[in-house]
Amino acid sequence: MRPWLREVVQRIRTIPIYRYTALVVAAALVFGLVVLTRALLHDDRSCAAGVARPEDSGECVGVSTSAFDFGQRQFADTIRAVARENSKLKPGTYVTVALFEPFTATDADTMNDVRHELQGAYLAQYHSNHDDNGETPYIRLVLANPGASGAYWERTVDRIVTMTTSSDQLRAVTGIGTSTDNNKKAVAKLTRLGVPVIGTSITADDLANGQRGKDPYPGLARVAPTNTDEARALASFAKVTADRALLVYDKPGDPYTKTLQQAFSTLLKGSPYGSWPFTPPADRSQEGSTPNTFRQITDLICDTDTRLDTVFFAGRHTQLRQFINALGRRGCQSRSFTVLTGDEGSYLTGDKKLDRSALQHGVAVRYTSLAHPDAWINKPPSTGGSTQSTKELDQLLTVAKTRPVGPIGAVSLDDGQAIIAYDAMRLAVHGVREATPDQQKIPPLADVGLQWPQVKGSLRVNGVSGWICLDVHGNPYDKAVPIVELTPQGGSRFVKIAWPEDRPPAKDCLPPA
Repeated sequence: MRPWLREVVQRIRTIPIYRYTALVVAAALVFGLVVLTRALLHDDRSCAAGVARPEDSGECVGVSTSAFDFGQRQFADTIRAVARENSKLKPGTYVTVALFEPFTATDADTMNDVRHELQGAYLAQYHSNHDDNGETPYIRLVLANPGASGAYWERTVDRIVTMTTSSDQLRAVTGIGTSTDNNKKAVAKLTRLGVPVIGTSITADDLANGQRGKDPYPGLARVAPTNTDEARALASFAKVTADRALLVYDKPGDPYTKTLQQAFSTLLKGSPYGSWPFTPPADRSQEGSTPNTFRQITDLICDTDTRLDTVFFAGRHTQLRQFINALGRRGCQSRSFTVLTGDEGSYLTGDKKLDRSALQHGVAVRYTSLAHPDAWINKPPSTGGSTQSTKELDQLLTVAKTRPVGPIGAVSLDDGQAIIAYDAMRLAVHGVREATPDQQKIPPLADVGLQWPQVKGSLRVNGVSGWICLDVHGNPYDKAVPIVELTPQGGSRFVKIAWPEDRPPAKDCLPPA
């Protein structure tokens, strides 16, 4: 033994037992403090069951299966109602449907959109479990969050896929509220892996099957018309000639704005005016410098021939609001203009940054809404939808103010988001139940998406937004398109139902070959 080590051992032997014990206790305390400090300093990334923060983000993403509200107080009431409904379901009697939305969004308009879609999906879940004459399987609703911008779509999709082979019995995904590149990637992976998807308010043509005869998203169904169908319905309603209109569009665009631009460009063939672009921030919910661009564009609009009175706008709601504000301050106040745009116009019904005085100074804003509560109330068409479906939702809203259904907070139907999410969930339930074999409780995953081509005729879904009759590609045929106008007083006003085919579908609602 080395001399120095021998000396240490000798010193230890001479330490009284109580001092030895004290040293051991002190060492243990030091060790405990080190472990505790490491635990405290360790960044626990979990948020709730199925939800965690990625290493590079503070957002809670994943698939929530509890009453976790993602830190969004305005979602809390509805999410608690979802959790209550889920807790009543017995294993083996239900399938799971995931609502895929950016639950950690910070943009006020997007948060309202998500809240309304959440409310609509829950109301459809409750209706399916309690008001469908005992039909099964029952529906469990979970919340899938890919992040505010959808950046974490892949980890959320991967979690969804694992739930298809677990006791969760996940059989469909609904939501996908906006036509963005990240949502497009999410839908592509989900459908490639055999998970049926029912889009709520996605309208981009390139986020649909049937384009050029191809089906890149097998198992995708939609309840909203494509941008092309919305543009056709808008043109049918407005009766605008190309020599009286021009186009203002987002460059480089995203899936929604690109396909809307293409649809409007087709309508404006032969126009003597070129199309005028603007370039927004990559995050189109941000203000950016586009107000300056719109001020310049409105100056140029005033330079046009006085016969021009219509502007088609292919852009997101933030830029639409900026453009309306600029047009309200135009130099040629003696001229009146109508702005025609897609369903993003619905976001402006409650936008406090919109200068509504513009709507009192010769600017009218009309847009294609996904749905509107007044569409089927006053002398509606005899086909294409029904007053009865609207009444059923109204009755459900009445009882949703208190338990056992609610409370779920104030529900606004004017922007159409709650209605379209309700219809999408009803379509998901239809597919799940039609795919369930006799004498079995749970349908095979692969069979759910195979139901969409049969949703027509007497097998259609009578949505609150109108009849949902799907073609062989899962797209709604000749779907009702409410034309809605922003009002100076706030909110919006239903104008008229328009149709992509220029008239309502026939009674049989069978899409042509």
